[in-house]
Amino acid sequence: MQLLDGESLAEKTFRRALALAGEDPVLTVTSRDYYFYTRDLYHSIVGEEHPHPFLLEPMGRNTAPAIAMAAMYLERKLGPQTIMLVMPADHLIRDEARFRSAVEEARSLAVRDYLVTFGIHPTHPEIGYGYIRKGGRIPNSHGFDVAAFVEKPDEKTAGGYVDSGDYEWNSG
Repeated sequence: MQLLDGESLAEKTFRRALALAGEDPVLTVTSRDYYFYTRDLYHSIVGEEHPHPFLLEPMGRNTAPAIAMAAMYLERKLGPQTIMLVMPADHLIRDEARFRSAVEEARSLAVRDYLVTFGIHPTHPEIGYGYIRKGGRIPNSHGFDVAAFVEKPDEKTAGGYVDSGDYEWNSG
């Protein structure tokens, strides 16, 4: 599905990944059902001889197994110190500069051996999202330790989270 600017979320995500990766290849995890669509989309952007590998899920099992598969692949190919950025293809990012800044901050935390997840400041109670309860601030950063993950609370609880200022939406 294309957005008003004519690009799909998958296309925007791949272009964003290319810009962040520089000379490094972009690893894509997708299903067999979407492989040819995704491959053709990438070819339209970078040509048919692109160096960007694909991992195909034998069957969709949600995000965590796909991330684990990608992490194992990268560790085998590039070593255990490899930093991996997970970028779901269904996220609309309106402020690219702010996102790049957040990724650079995340990279600086990852090299200090932090596992980083992105929280989104909630604007309203949302029962369809998971929440992250912020712990203490990480020294010399804008990040926080994660005190807890909460999956899809009821509306009253979600409202309390938003009002408290201690929770972020889990970006996935």
